[in-house]
Amino acid sequence: MTPILEGKGLVKRYGRVTALDNCDFDLMPGEILAVIGDNGAGKSTLIKAVSGAVAPDAGEVFLEGAPVRFHSPIDARNAGIETVYQTLAMSPALSIADNMFMGRELRKPGFRGSILRQLDRSTMERIAREKLSELGLMTIQNINQAVETLSGGQRQGVAVARAAAFGSKVIILDEPTAALGVKESRRVLDLIQDVRARGIPIILISHNMPHVFEVADRIHVHRLGKRICVVDPKACTMSDAVALMTGAMEPNEIAA
Repeated sequence: MTPILEGKGLVKRYGRVTALDNCDFDLMPGEILAVIGDNGAGKSTLIKAVSGAVAPDAGEVFLEGAPVRFHSPIDARNAGIETVYQTLAMSPALSIADNMFMGRELRKPGFRGSILRQLDRSTMERIAREKLSELGLMTIQNINQAVETLSGGQRQGVAVARAAAFGSKVIILDEPTAALGVKESRRVLDLIQDVRARGIPIILISHNMPHVFEVADRIHVHRLGKRICVVDPKACTMSDAVALMTGAMEPNEIAA
């Protein structure tokens, strides 16, 4: 099976600091791949390298088997890769619909759209409502309410729905439950599984081991700027995973 997204020999240096050290990465179609590692291991740089936020100094990125080079996150978005960052990257004062279509607003057909540049708000609101309903976010009644009026779980749901609406090939989630309570975290995990059920593969970066072991099909263990190993969550324990990412255990001491 060909990985849908793959990185080979990725290197990224910031002065004397090597954030990525000949790092490999692969995401298979239809899977949830968890990326775990200690603080400073290089997880964020890896994700930025495959999503266009940073340009690797060496190595290649492949999308559906073909080499790609993203010069910005917009290039990655145009290729079907959506990223939900821990900060959500949303505008609190704007409505849910406006946030869903931020940077890709729809314009009215004909003269009013092409010349007068009028936005097609009714269509954007309809699509936003449909996407939220598809993911079961029925607690949001008013699509025009400001994002700042939503709970943390609802905001995260809107961000995931936005990614699912436009991420046709890959969705990357960076610590999606880090600032949420138990109930809201449960809803986000359900959303992740709903998105995967639609056939979209997901990269999940998380420090929450119970969440990782609940939803992940494979676990990419990152340490000192490179992939140490990939483990099956059914074949190892949470303690083993933590030991691998901290260096207390070597990959050959566990069955991958």
